[in-house]
Amino acid sequence: MQLSVNGVVKDVDVDPEKPLLWVIREDLGLTGTKFGCGIAACGACTVLVDGQAVRSCSYPVEAAVGADVRTIESLATGDVLSRLQQAWIDAQVPQCGYCQSGMLMAATALLAEIPQPTEDDIKAGITNLCRCGTYPRIARAIIAASQA
Repeated sequence: MQLSVNGVVKDVDVDPEKPLLWVIREDLGLTGTKFGCGIAACGACTVLVDGQAVRSCSYPVEAAVGADVRTIESLATGDVLSRLQQAWIDAQVPQCGYCQSGMLMAATALLAEIPQPTEDDIKAGITNLCRCGTYPRIARAIIAASQA
């Protein structure tokens, strides 16, 4: 089957039920997307499928055939960070790193849907877990990116 990941079409010969997370990491070698819980609860594995945030640990690869899949590796352009990534750094969001790639992808989807989100929009739209509890910093970074 063919997958379009970060704008590149790749052939993968895998079980159609294999979770997209493992195809991305094992078969395509893109390790920015992280494994967290394996039951779609934490969001560490969040990627975009046709612009929608999905938990890739429970998303069968066959559901992504014909779709545009984007991973954390797609956010920066060369050495230039996206405005969201830069806002993340400026707000000192990263702590342990567990949630970062999935959280950034969920925030990317949120900003695409709601370009000027309120804190309430962020609380409702970002359901990923952060073990370090940096939710206020996450909200500040998303709002800053929306105003850049």
